[in-house]
Amino acid sequence: MYNSYSSSSYYSSADMEAVAAAAGGVLAVYSIIILAIAVVELVGMWKMFTKAGEAGWKCLIPIYNLVILFKIAGLSPWLILCYLLSFIPVVGWLVMLGLQIYLAINLSKSFGMGNGFAAGLFFLQPIFICILGFGKAEYQGTTTATEAE
Repeated sequence: MYNSYSSSSYYSSADMEAVAAAAGGVLAVYSIIILAIAVVELVGMWKMFTKAGEAGWKCLIPIYNLVILFKIAGLSPWLILCYLLSFIPVVGWLVMLGLQIYLAINLSKSFGMGNGFAAGLFFLQPIFICILGFGKAEYQGTTTATEAE
């Protein structure tokens, strides 16, 4: 009597091909969605940069767009070096988390928005970047402690 479970492979090659095809399809759909979100965020960032008086094309250059974003938010571009700390397992991640929160708060304030909008920038960045770019928010500049006095 032949036992079908005693063979060396429980799954046939056709089953494995079907699983690989399904995984490839899921990966393709996921990649298209991520690409669409990135394009929408870039368009929103382009509009946000032009509202802040910067050239829109600056959002397309990977590290340079962070320098300009920090400049718009009133932060020192040298803080970008903190991103290098992300290679340190726990400390680097905490520093990056704090820096992202600080950037969201200052970017929100530079467009005249409050802390609730800053939370939105932190958690749903592509959506809130588009709100800054296409919405009615006007760039108000940055305020430092010396300007407030």
